[in-house]
Formats: sequence, C-alpha cells, structure tokens
Amino acid sequence: MPKILFKPNDVEVEVPQGTPVLDAALDNNIKINHNCGGNCACSTCHIIVESGYEALNEMSEDETDMLDEVENLSETSRLACQVKAKSDIVIRIPETVDDFEDDL
Repeated sequence: MPKILFKPNDVEVEVPQGTPVLDAALDNNIKINHNCGGNCACSTCHIIVESGYEALNEMSEDETDMLDEVENLSETSRLACQVKAKSDIVIRIPETVDDFEDDL
C-alpha cells in the first residue's frame, strides 16, 4: 500500500492504492482546507508534491483551471482532491491566509 508523508506535519499514513490525498488527510486528522468538499470546484486543497510527482495520475482540465487561482503555484502543485495515491509520495500543505477550522 502507498505511503503519503504530509509536511509540515511530518505525519506518514498508509492508504489503499487510488485513495485521494484529501481523503487520506481528513481520515487521519490532518488539517487541509477543502471548501468545495473535494469536488474540484475550488483551489483551497492546493498541495505541493515534493516527491513522487511523476507517478501521479494525469491532471484533468478542471484541475488545471482551478490551479490558475492558486497563490504560490509551483511546478508540482496539485489539488489534494484530485491526486490519487498510486505509490509513495511526499506532499507539502502550504500555509494559507484562511486557516482551516474544525466544525465544533
């Protein structure tokens, strides 16, 4: 099973192959913004893939369009709701202006 290392938290989780990174984060209490609920309708779940980018699923046109809205875009930027873990990857959750808040 693939492993995902989330930075800056330095939390590593093992997930079934094909699991979206957003689901892996939320299932393991890793805070990541996701205003649209993982429907590729916003860019709040922006991540930067530090390792394993070449093994990721291809980017859709919708994801490409949403990434145009991202601040601090990098060559390995992706949306966590669209990236599916196929092999081990290291991702960085960038700091955002609007911090994630738990619904308590």
